Amino acid sequence: MPGREIAAAPLPRPDTQTIRDAALDPQLLRKALAALDRHAKSIRHRDRIAIVDFSAPSSEPRLHFLDVESGRASRLLVAHGSGSDPHHTGYAERFSNASGSNASSEGAFVTGDYYVGKHGRSQRLAGLDPTNDHAMERAIVLHGAWYANEDMIAAHGKLGRSQGCFAVGETCLKTMFDHLGTGRLLYAARA
Repeated sequence: MPGREIAAAPLPRPDTQTIRDAALDPQLLRKALAALDRHAKSIRHRDRIAIVDFSAPSSEPRLHFLDVESGRASRLLVAHGSGSDPHHTGYAERFSNASGSNASSEGAFVTGDYYVGKHGRSQRLAGLDPTNDHAMERAIVLHGAWYANEDMIAAHGKLGRSQGCFAVGETCLKTMFDHLGTGRLLYAARA
């Protein structure tokens, strides 16, 4: 019937043993899977998710892409906000949901539409938790940036910092967009 949306059958919820990513803390994976269930009405696609482990330094690939159907995983480098790391140590020390904080936020996000902005092609994020529900008004997005390229680690031992956005290396942007698409979970927290 035209105009009538048919809900897709939910995928079975994977357990932590299904995901084969030895670098991902099992407790953080459990929190992300719980967020996937908790926000099921807001997350249209449950086949793939991303998890950012903010307990790892920016010099490590801490953006985990997980295929919940197959259990396969891959990882990328990702920058955090300057307000989360005021001394530029490479570690996210604090988080904020406040405008002007330039800090990263923790919690569950759902990926939104794409647009072209000052960092080129980018993707909007909507925060689903009280810790990140100002993401849209703060313009916290996924984008590529020179300061998130791998050569920053060789030169400085860490990535540069964003204004709270999830910034990946410019050559990795397509990989991120291809994995996530729209309507999927990005979960960010400390393990």
